[in-house]
Amino acid sequence: MKVENITQFDGVKLITPQKFEDHRGAFCEIYNQGVFRQNGIDIDFVQDNQSFSLNKGTVRGLHFQSPPFGQAKLIRVLSGKILDVIVDIHRSSPTYGQYDMIHLDPDLGQQLFIPVGFAHGFCTLEDHTEILYKVSALYSRDHDGGIFWNDPDLGIRWPVTEKDAVLSDKDKQLPLLKQLVSPYE
Repeated sequence: MKVENITQFDGVKLITPQKFEDHRGAFCEIYNQGVFRQNGIDIDFVQDNQSFSLNKGTVRGLHFQSPPFGQAKLIRVLSGKILDVIVDIHRSSPTYGQYDMIHLDPDLGQQLFIPVGFAHGFCTLEDHTEILYKVSALYSRDHDGGIFWNDPDLGIRWPVTEKDAVLSDKDKQLPLLKQLVSPYE
């Protein structure tokens, strides 16, 4: 398993499992607590989530949970492709309000680890896209938060226009970054 720091953000890591192929197909280990801990990911995951997006251009996010239910996430694409986006929401961080993006697809089998304190979202690049992700805290409606996906102050270069994006009603109502009082120091 290869673990890399690939963004400007401390703690965000791209994990590439080693794939073993033969005439039957393929096998790879996608999670190993010992390997993760050796690479600075000392997280106890408590919940697995799976999302399916029917249409290309579906945007989910930008979501986070506030303490004490802040969630670290381990994102993996099972089918389709996504552009995964993370935004630093640590108020005292020199990269507060900045974003980074990573393409994920099942052919490479890569996973993205996102620590607590980042807003997270993605846009599907293909129809019938399925995501599996682990989180380090249970979902809490009372601690659920987010930032409007297409906030002009963030300047995220999404691969879909606001007119063509497929969004939930909830995500259409999220506040702009300048309206957010981040719960993360």
